[in-house]
Amino acid sequence: MKNRCGSTPSARTAIYAALFCACTFGIASQALASDSAAATTVTQTLVTEPDQGLTPIYNLIQSAKSSIDMTMYELVDTQAQTLLDQAAENGIKVRVILDQNLEKSNNTAAYNDLTSHGVQVVWAWTKYAATHQKTITIDNTTSAVMTLNLTSRYYSTTRDFAVIENDPSDVAAIESTFNADFAAQTITPPLGDDLIWSPTVSKTDLVNIINSAKDSLLVENEEMSYSGVVTALENAAKRGVAVTVCMTNDDNDYETEFEALTKAGVKISTYPDNDTALYIHAKVILADYNTSSAQAFVGSENFSTASLTENRELGLVTTNAAILTKLDTTITSDYAGGTPWTKS
Repeated sequence: MKNRCGSTPSARTAIYAALFCACTFGIASQALASDSAAATTVTQTLVTEPDQGLTPIYNLIQSAKSSIDMTMYELVDTQAQTLLDQAAENGIKVRVILDQNLEKSNNTAAYNDLTSHGVQVVWAWTKYAATHQKTITIDNTTSAVMTLNLTSRYYSTTRDFAVIENDPSDVAAIESTFNADFAAQTITPPLGDDLIWSPTVSKTDLVNIINSAKDSLLVENEEMSYSGVVTALENAAKRGVAVTVCMTNDDNDYETEFEALTKAGVKISTYPDNDTALYIHAKVILADYNTSSAQAFVGSENFSTASLTENRELGLVTTNAAILTKLDTTITSDYAGGTPWTKS
């Protein structure tokens, strides 16, 4: 007797067997896809300037196959501009956000050049005091989170860093924020796995890194005016953490902060602000190097109220051993090459 679907028992047996095999294959395929995604190796690579030059950044731009998204505070680098122009002419979707609140005069030549070659360029949203972020994302898979601007006249004498990474969560967060910023739309930037954004979380997250240090702090920054960071560094030194700061001393602008820090036990080394000395433009906190809790912040955020509460900025936290070692070696060398700060 046939059932209501018109199949015989033997036919039903064959159908069930086929369905079982299909379902089993489907489950196995999903498991293999899941395993493949889980097996994707997340990598982070540090670029150190001026030691390595801009070749790693240029190579990243040239590696793009489908898209380039760039947010840049200052773009005055004809080689970088040419690479972006060529990418757009070759059919790659290139989008660029340039700051206008503070750097429009410097960025206008790049804006005009890129636009003339088919790059989609917008002026950054004036909602922010400045768009000080320095990030390049390639093919929605790889991002460079940088302390440096693409301004060639500074490359040879300026200490800067970039972290190039392929962490999918970080890249997705950077891209969703870029899309909103490109369209001048409000967004609370996603944090990914280890991102630190301004003006949303940076002032809290950076102070928390300092407050969590138990053994040592190595710090480079261009500014030192934000009281929350200064107080956190003082308190760290007072509780026995070895705190070392290396900066450029521009007309002793931070004399009050430096005096408070040195009284608390912080060691400060500075470089003069001239055309021949190394200029400390990096923004780095290396905490508890060579311990199980070692971590480092690298990004665009300066230790100022504007940078932490009014600007669009981006940095990240890394525990990558090779990066931590290179940061330790570089900042320690920079400190040794400077002059110990004393009140004049």
